[in-house]
Formats: sequence, structure tokens, C-alpha cells
Amino acid sequence: MFATLDIVIFVVYLLGIVALGLYMSRTKEGTEKTAEDYFLASKSLPWWAIGTSLIAANISAEQMIGMSGQAFGMGIAIASYELMAAATLIIVGKYFLPIFIEKNLFTIPQFVKERYSDELKTILAIFWLFLFTFVNLSTVLLLGAMALDTIIGTGDKSLLLYGIIGLALISAAYSLYGGLTAVAWTDVVQVVLLILGGIITTYLACANLTPSGGFVDGVQHIYSTLPEKFHMILGSDHPMYKELPGIAVLVGGMWVANLYYWGFNQYIIQRALAAKDIKEAQKGLVLAGFLKILIPFIVVVPGIAAYSYYAGGAGTSVVEGAATALQVDNPPFQANDNAYPWLIKNLIPTGFKGLVVAALAAAIISSLASMMNSISTIFTMDIYQQYINKNASSKTTVNVGRISAAVALVIAMIIAPMLANGRGIFNVIQEYTAVVSPGILAVFMLGLFYKKANNRGAIIGILFSIVFALGLKFSNLGLPWMHETALVFVITCLVIAGVSYVTGKGLDDQYAIRTDGSTFTTSSAFNISSFIILLILAFLYAAFW
Repeated sequence: MFATLDIVIFVVYLLGIVALGLYMSRTKEGTEKTAEDYFLASKSLPWWAIGTSLIAANISAEQMIGMSGQAFGMGIAIASYELMAAATLIIVGKYFLPIFIEKNLFTIPQFVKERYSDELKTILAIFWLFLFTFVNLSTVLLLGAMALDTIIGTGDKSLLLYGIIGLALISAAYSLYGGLTAVAWTDVVQVVLLILGGIITTYLACANLTPSGGFVDGVQHIYSTLPEKFHMILGSDHPMYKELPGIAVLVGGMWVANLYYWGFNQYIIQRALAAKDIKEAQKGLVLAGFLKILIPFIVVVPGIAAYSYYAGGAGTSVVEGAATALQVDNPPFQANDNAYPWLIKNLIPTGFKGLVVAALAAAIISSLASMMNSISTIFTMDIYQQYINKNASSKTTVNVGRISAAVALVIAMIIAPMLANGRGIFNVIQEYTAVVSPGILAVFMLGLFYKKANNRGAIIGILFSIVFALGLKFSNLGLPWMHETALVFVITCLVIAGVSYVTGKGLDDQYAIRTDGSTFTTSSAFNISSFIILLILAFLYAAFW
């Protein structure tokens, strides 16, 4: 049960995070918050704030609930999303950020405008507004509310609406006023709480798993009784192969998903764009890379532990009601989004439970705030200032940003209850995002590194990619969606390159990116840290292949 002490801890956290956000985003008396202040935190974020804020923006109910639910079914293989993200952050830091920061960008669509055209920029800006509002915001609200309904309530969805409204209001309380400054500085605190709460959950989930008790005994029990859950690379005969198709997680479609998400996703890359200089941004991304390696420990391991409680067997502690509460139609590999909330409700003691729920709320609220800030930035900079009021003052711009974020949040609150379904929602998000991500990634990658890429090629390419992706999705070829993603990306690149070459008569485009030998030069600290990250990844994949 959620005791009075837990409620007090939870409420104190909520009030504290709102107060901190408002305090950190205050302006000097008599001064007006500028667009750069509101949307890019005055371009003053230090590396440690960038790194922690990136993780806070990324880790939400999608990971805490959805990824843990996938781990309940397929085991540690789902950790590839986190581990490969660490490698992706190195690439983004070395090859993408120098160009973005050099161009002094507020938004990713602005890059599209400078490299291609206003028309393509507007198309992508509208797409991202719809994606962030109708998919990302609403999904995070739903999963977060479902978790709170299970932990605090009875899991019968009676608290679902209250959870959606509560999470939305808390995230809005400081982010609408303070912008990215409030979001980023509260993220620092929320990541600390997130990691602490995750460690507590992992420890207690494993420590209570055997009658003898002890964390080490619990881990050994899971590993010895559930060996099928400890394979990073799934064979073609594995029931979940279509979700994570073997070696493709290392050399195939997962790179498309990760490069799109970490390199060209507004609510992620906006943190790096707010750095005071390129070196500070790169250090922030490396920090985020190390933290991504830690995330499977606090997200994936609890999901596997929950399955052990569900399956029972010799040497497993009996928790009354586990088999019923965690029941799935098709064990042992079916996802279960109820796994993480169940652990919190049943294994975390009073006091700690309030802290862990606060950590879960921290992950949800920080992601909501990040998405709202990105929606407001894209709408204000790429739609409002471009087509509605080109001469808008900073005050007007900031107010429009606040209003647009509030409207998006209200829409997401209406949509969220409609998204509930019986399938593990983490992979649902990945699969449907993959319909559009290959084309967008192709546009950006060729825009960065292929001087002949032009606007006509980009527009034809992105339209082709969506039609092609949908055709593959609804065909009867039976390909894993990750293979489809890789195929769409490669062919779209060829289409863009071919159309650009023909229409541009083989000449470099007038808006092509010009770089020199110094553009991608990185510091020794960045290089050494990157090498350590790659070494850790190599060890983990070798150990759990």
C-alpha cells in the first residue's frame, strides 16, 4: 500500500521540483526573457547539465515501464537500445554537433531551411509537431498514469485520468514559465533521483528473489534459472527475432533508429545546442553515453526479475498474487508493461516506495517538459515567426511558445486514454516511428555529407520513403521491422542521390555544407572517453552474446 509517509515524500518531491524550476528560470528585475533565454537556456549550459538533461529527456515511462516490460519477455536483448545509443552519442558528438553549433541553430528544421528550402523545412516542422504531440506526449502521459494507477491504486484504471491530468499539470507548472532553463536544471536533480530510485528497485527486486535473501544470490538465481533471458543477440529461431533481429542491432536498422533519435530529434539535440561551445556540448554527450550504459541495470534487470517472480520455480521466493498480477497470454517471451509497477508496489518498503515513485515521476515529468519545450520551439521559430509574425518581439515570441506548448499538452491529455492496448508499447513506438525515420535520416545524412544533394532530391526522397515504408509494413514479406527500416534508408539515400545528381547536372548544390580538416577535430578527453565507452560495449556484447 501507498502509506502516508510515501505520500508525503512524493508530494514534497513534486513541490520541490516545481519550486526549483521556477527559481532557476527567474530573470533579473526589470529584464525581459529573450527567445534565446527561453528556448536555448541563454546558450550557457555546462557539460554536466547537458549530459544529465539528455538522459532525463530520454528516459521516461517508455523506458521505465515499456522497456522493463520488454525485458520481462525477451530479457537483456532489449538493452541494445540503450547500449547502442551510447555508441551513437559519440558519432553525434563528433560529426553532427560541430555543424549544428557552427550554424547557431535553434531548431533542427532550421538546418533543413539552410541546407534545402523553406518548403521542406515547413513540411518536417509540421510532421514533428504532430509526432511529438500525438505520439510522444500522449504515450508518456498514458504510460506514466498507468504506472501510478497500478502503484498507488488498484490497477483498475480508476486513477488513470487523474494521473494524466496530474502529470501534465506538474510538468507544465515550471516548463511553461521557465523554458529550457527550467527544464535543464530540474533535469539534473531528476536524473539523480531517477538513478537512485532505479538502483533501489533493482537491488530490492533481486535481494528478495530467494528465501535466503541477498542481492548477489538473487542475481545468480536469475542467471541460472533463466538462461534464455541473457542473450544480447537473438537467433533467427527466437520467438522475438522480428522485434530484435540478431546482428541487425549492431550493423543494421538499429543504427537508423538511433541516429535519427539522437542526432535529429529536437527535444534531444536541443540540449546540446544550448551549450556555451562545441567542446562543452561534446563532453555532455560523452557523459550521456556513460549514463546510457548504466540504464539497463536499473530498467532491464528489474523486468527480468519480475518474470522470475511470475514463473516461480525451485528456489524462488513466493510472492502472493504474482502469478495472477503478472499473467500474460503467451509466456515466456511476451512483454508485460505491468512488471515495473508491480515490483514497486509489492517489494519496495514504506518510505522507499515514495522515493521510488518520485523517481518514476521524475522520469515522466522531465520527458514531458522536454517535449513541450521542443514543441514550443519548433512552432514558434519555424511556423509562427516564418508565416504569421515575422517581426515578433522577444516577449511575443516567448508567450507564443508558452501557449503552443499548453495547447499541445491539452491535445495529448485528450488522446492519451485512447492509446491503451494489450501489446508492449515500447516496441509499438519503435515500429511506427520507423515508418518515417529512415527518410528523414537520409535527408539529413546526405545533407550533411553529400554536397550534390539538393532540395528536389530531398523532397522526392522523403515522399518515396514513406510510401515505400508503408508498402513494406503492410506487405506479406514477413521481414522484421528493423530490416525494413535499414532497407528503406539505403534505397532512399540512393533515390535522393540519384535525383539530385540528375536534376543538379552532377554539380554541387549551392547550399552544400563546407567543412575542412578542423571541423571534426575533437579533444583528447573526448577521444579517450569514447574509447572507454566502446571498450565497455565490446565487453558486454562478448560476455552476453
